[in-house]
Amino acid sequence: MRESVYEETEKSSASSSPDLTPTPSSWSEKSIREPLDEEIAETPRPQSLDLERTPTNVLNRIASHVTTHSLAEPGPPPDGGTRAWLQCAMAWLVVFASWGYCNSFGTFQTYYTQSLGETPATISWIGSIQVWVLFFLGTFAGRAMDAGYFRPTFAVGAIFQLVGIFMTSISTKYWQLFLAQGVCTGIGSGILFTPSMALLSTYFSSHKGIAVALATTGNSAGGALYPLIARQLLAQIGFGWTMRVLGLINMIFLVTAGLVMKPRLPPRKSGPLIDFAAFKEIEYMLLSIGLCFHMSSLYFTNWYIASYGRDMLGLSYANSIILLIVLNGVGIPARVLVGYIADRYLGALNTLIPVLLYVNVLAFCWMGVTSQTSLYVFVSFYGLGLAAFQSLIPTTVARMTKDISKVGTRMGMVFTFLSFASLVGPPIGGALLSADKGAYLYAQAWSGASAAVGTSLVLAARVYAFGWTKVKC
Repeated sequence: MRESVYEETEKSSASSSPDLTPTPSSWSEKSIREPLDEEIAETPRPQSLDLERTPTNVLNRIASHVTTHSLAEPGPPPDGGTRAWLQCAMAWLVVFASWGYCNSFGTFQTYYTQSLGETPATISWIGSIQVWVLFFLGTFAGRAMDAGYFRPTFAVGAIFQLVGIFMTSISTKYWQLFLAQGVCTGIGSGILFTPSMALLSTYFSSHKGIAVALATTGNSAGGALYPLIARQLLAQIGFGWTMRVLGLINMIFLVTAGLVMKPRLPPRKSGPLIDFAAFKEIEYMLLSIGLCFHMSSLYFTNWYIASYGRDMLGLSYANSIILLIVLNGVGIPARVLVGYIADRYLGALNTLIPVLLYVNVLAFCWMGVTSQTSLYVFVSFYGLGLAAFQSLIPTTVARMTKDISKVGTRMGMVFTFLSFASLVGPPIGGALLSADKGAYLYAQAWSGASAAVGTSLVLAARVYAFGWTKVKC
């Protein structure tokens, strides 16, 4: 299709003015300087052809000619090999620095509650706005990648994130932390994440699930390493220098990834920012809304699990941070396993549904956790489901996008939907804590119910698209 359009463009240009657009081989300094006045005087031509002689029009034709031959079809994805797996490794660094850092906010949720004297619901807005901005910018950043602006987009995202982290290191008030860690860092992470995952998905076909799963292990690794670093350094060098150390780690990772990652597909210059055709696909909307319900439940648990251990079960601050390390660390093998299962046996959507059911059951089980030992057991099992769920989102969206050139836009749209779920989920849970006078029962029940609705909607998306037939999808 693309080649035929280009051929028609060339034929149209050639037929409209065959003598006025020189080929590159015929250019010479003499021919370029030679005036055309005498030729025009000797051979009268219509005014329309005189207008076609303007330098702007000639340059436009030259640019069109060059663009036609430079946007050749890239061929099928390599689906492996050094170049493809190198992109996977670089995507891992990006996920580590963006989502890994974001998922470690539970560390700061507990620390800020103690040091600033604000309520947990108020503090959770910092983490919620960070995730919201990260997801919300997915539509814009994904479309920029499709349009061929991956590198400048990546550079802007890295600058925003690093500025946000280093400004957090000198913040002492709530509003300063909200702007630096919540807004600025979230903007940077959002601009970085979606294009990187969309780019990675264009390098793989049959191994797309395992590639994305491996890249998203950076989420679990970062979510475990950042709290560990904070736990060790906060007491030794203070909050400011701890944040600067985290910023230095991210700087090294992002500079490396920015230099190595390379788009494979030619730019898709035309097309809207939002693919409105997606809203007419019932299965796409059911999937998106279902993921939103699950996301609101997930981030409430992620943000508040450390506070639950400290407030309800008497854990120290240092030991409550270990909960976050376990929660994120156990997810590394789970991400790889579900990616392998999705590629080899079931497909991304078929793998996602039992994972959602597993997380749903555990969300209700949280109400039965009444001791420190049972809390560690719960966190270990919940971390497996959390990681599997997160790793399957990009793969599922990419697999359900028929036109691979729109994968960045479609993925960005889903992440924008999820942004609102992550924005309201933790504050809703915090408000229910206040309504229950500090007890967690209301919030835990809401979390389980929200996950149940999400599971049902994603299952409905699968049935609508493929029925109850046994098909890999």
